[in-house]
Amino acid sequence: MIEIIVISMLTGVLAGFLGGLLGIGGGLIIVPVLLIVFKHQGFEQEFIMIIAVATSLASVIFTALASSLAHHRLGTLNWDKALQMIPGIAIGALCGAMIAERLASNWLETVYAIFLILVGLQMAFQLEPRQGTIKKSGVLDFVVSWIIGLVSSLVGIGGGTLTVPYLVSCRYPMRNAVAISCACGIPIALAGALSYLVLGWNAGGMPAGSLGYIYLPAFAGIVVLSMPAARLGARWAYKLPVKHLKRYFSLLIFFMAAKLLFQ
Repeated sequence: MIEIIVISMLTGVLAGFLGGLLGIGGGLIIVPVLLIVFKHQGFEQEFIMIIAVATSLASVIFTALASSLAHHRLGTLNWDKALQMIPGIAIGALCGAMIAERLASNWLETVYAIFLILVGLQMAFQLEPRQGTIKKSGVLDFVVSWIIGLVSSLVGIGGGTLTVPYLVSCRYPMRNAVAISCACGIPIALAGALSYLVLGWNAGGMPAGSLGYIYLPAFAGIVVLSMPAARLGARWAYKLPVKHLKRYFSLLIFFMAAKLLFQ
């Protein structure tokens, strides 16, 4: 267990730093690392992926809260828009957790790998949404929010890679879109993590130290250092060539996706 905590702390540092530096979700780092660690520790194969996703989501709660508070202090967070999206996001996250629990572990890994490929393509080719292409609509907000919550809960992320492009398309400046996305990550993580906790409450074959499908030693290790690392990464974002680094990071994403698909 000590080995898992140490690796989780290092993972939290890496996920937080790259999140602050490149603006990516921590789940892109946390889930693949936890998969490797859990397999090495001999966890039950059928639970490995769902434990990694649930644990990642639980850690996102704290990073999303910290990020939202920072954006609120800067005055960039439009709470009205965030609150409009919360119902759809929360329901979608619940649905995503219910779907994930019913999927075989290898199918859930395939869904995650496909998501990695899409994110990798976006980063490699620097694909940016066109601003102001979608008219504001309450119905559309709910539908898109539901999809964002569902997908995010399935793959264990805070949803920024999905939320930001939608908000930019709805004529929000990038800075405000990122701030709103951070706030939307809170209900995604809360609803998703609570759903995985309840769904896995009576699951047999879970490793010691689990709360539902959330593995507490890894969760604690990630949370301890991820937030200060994110602040450090944000400061370095102004000193390093972020666009080039994103392209390099996309190669790692493609590698992880290939490993999941062809292992």
